[in-house]
Amino acid sequence: MKFEVTILGSSSSTPIFNRNPSAQLLNVNEKFMLIDCGEATQNQLLHFGLKANRIDQIFISHLHGDHYLGLVGLLSSLHLNGRTKPMDIFGPADLLEIIDLQFKLSQTVLKYPINFKATNSEKPEMIFESWDVHVETFPLDHRIPCTGFKFTEKQRLRKIIKEKIEELSIPTDMIPLIKKGQSFTDKKGIIHAAEELTTDADQPKVYAYCSDTVCSWKYIDHIANADLLYHEATFMNDMLARAEETFHTTALQAGEIALKANVKKLLIGHFSARYRDLEPLLEEASSIFTETSLAIEGKTFEI
Repeated sequence: MKFEVTILGSSSSTPIFNRNPSAQLLNVNEKFMLIDCGEATQNQLLHFGLKANRIDQIFISHLHGDHYLGLVGLLSSLHLNGRTKPMDIFGPADLLEIIDLQFKLSQTVLKYPINFKATNSEKPEMIFESWDVHVETFPLDHRIPCTGFKFTEKQRLRKIIKEKIEELSIPTDMIPLIKKGQSFTDKKGIIHAAEELTTDADQPKVYAYCSDTVCSWKYIDHIANADLLYHEATFMNDMLARAEETFHTTALQAGEIALKANVKKLLIGHFSARYRDLEPLLEEASSIFTETSLAIEGKTFEI
């Protein structure tokens, strides 16, 4: 099963140094979800050869412009390009008013329906579930209401042992049933338990997304043991006072959070416009948590 994230935007408040505001594309078994939608998101999708019309869910963490100002433009382009299938949007309640006002004043009636679900920044909630993944929100500690998102793979079926298929002449239509636990009777009348014919399924992978937050430790339990954690690292630690004033995190703190949460890998982004060179931020976070990478635009990370 494919479970990977492509970075579309990694800048904080403003686009600078060829970096764009926050946006990520999550691929869950060839089903696509957009996480935040800063300015120029649709341009980034075009630039990296990613098809916007394949996106069926959009998750907006909060209503600072660098996380949603690309949304109406993207929705408009999908309309102009003939989209008819619904779009699910999850975000703060006031986001729907913003969307409706934009289309009302431009006298635009979308050719496709929007299914909007307001997120709750006060408590964790399960907001979406499909065959492949379920999505939860959790509160972050930012200047305005803000949620993180946790994407968890569904538990997969057990894996059939390929050699057993040929050895016992197992019909193709029996394989899904065996994976679900049904025993198989071979041509000699011998019964084979499903456990003999299969191996354990892979453990479900988890991607946790922390957009904008001060380092308050309040959300540690929600991101614990994630396979990949994206965490903002707007400033270096010599700017700690500025980070706290603006309710952001430093690269050093992001490393500390990853270590305390016992995640497998850390991805840092939301870089301040003051940093042209990002290597010092990587070095700072890595000094605490070695398995750290920079959220470089166009790069895809397997979860």
